Amino acid sequence: MEAYKRWVRRNRDYVRQLSSLASGMTWLLPERFAASEIGPEAVSSILGMVTTVNDHIIETTPTSMHTSSAATSFLPLSLCLTLLRDLETLIEVVAEQLYGEDKKWNLIALTEAAKVCVRLAVLRTTGYKMLLQGGETENLEVPQENMGHLRKPIQNQGLGANHLQGLNSWNLEGRAMSALSSFGQNARMESEPTWLRRVQQQQAILEPPAKKIRNPSLSTFLSEKGIRGGLFVTGETMFVLRPLIYVLLVRKYGTRSWFPWFISLAVDLIGNSMLSATTMSQDSRKDQHFRFSKSEKDELKRRKLLWVLYLMRDPFFSKYTRRRLESTQKTVEPVPVVGFFAEKLIELLIGAQTRYTYMSGS
Repeated sequence: MEAYKRWVRRNRDYVRQLSSLASGMTWLLPERFAASEIGPEAVSSILGMVTTVNDHIIETTPTSMHTSSAATSFLPLSLCLTLLRDLETLIEVVAEQLYGEDKKWNLIALTEAAKVCVRLAVLRTTGYKMLLQGGETENLEVPQENMGHLRKPIQNQGLGANHLQGLNSWNLEGRAMSALSSFGQNARMESEPTWLRRVQQQQAILEPPAKKIRNPSLSTFLSEKGIRGGLFVTGETMFVLRPLIYVLLVRKYGTRSWFPWFISLAVDLIGNSMLSATTMSQDSRKDQHFRFSKSEKDELKRRKLLWVLYLMRDPFFSKYTRRRLESTQKTVEPVPVVGFFAEKLIELLIGAQTRYTYMSGS
């Protein structure tokens, strides 16, 4: 296993390109969306899990691992989420084969409930930061209000080693000065050989001392962020719960009912409005430093793009989108080459729409 890990880390670019190619090829498997075919989905799920394991090996490279306990706790949760995503379509197909169209929603609901539990655990573990890619990507960026002290130059360059070790571990100048001070002290120790002092100097520069970072509890977070913090936590929780709410409503009312569709859209809109409200101009002194990082702003844009999937969910799809697709297909069908590719694309879209997990956006 260790030999395989070393091979994956040495060939990370090749492994990722191969994984992307294999994932794309699974869409061309025969009978990919046939109700009676489990094989293609099993192949797709296996390839997805292999890709997930390889990505986990690459991300846990010793030189790139984080020293905080939060990062250590995040990795298994992220891996669990990604594996659930890789298996959820296979679970849906197997459930449909074993229990039928109506009863399959029971297993889908259990899958979504498991994802909710893991995502809430990720939200708590990361100190109530925004979930990037649904919790599969760690939120490492420092909020803008916490960056001010990192830009301040060091005024006193005659500081001792003990004081330098107290500087923020992300301050490169502080780490370099601390390493030089430690090197100067080590140089006075005649009992240590030259090679050992050189190794200690390199370790001091490349591996800054681990600093325990305690993420705030929910009560601490709310007390620090005030009303805006409450809106943020509520918005993130609604984002996490939305897929489960939708599945439970479909399980009760069916896919032809508009009620699950509208409730799901309302939860998305309200949750996004709450998150947007946290960045509005604040009058309260307690709330004035609540800001989103660049990656969090990109995540909000990604979530808004997912609203396009409402066009592919029943009953909207059956009443409007499908008719438009079929009309477009008939229009371009006489056109050479274009008509052929349009037909295949529309066939893939209609086939993918039959799977909840492809259109869930969760």
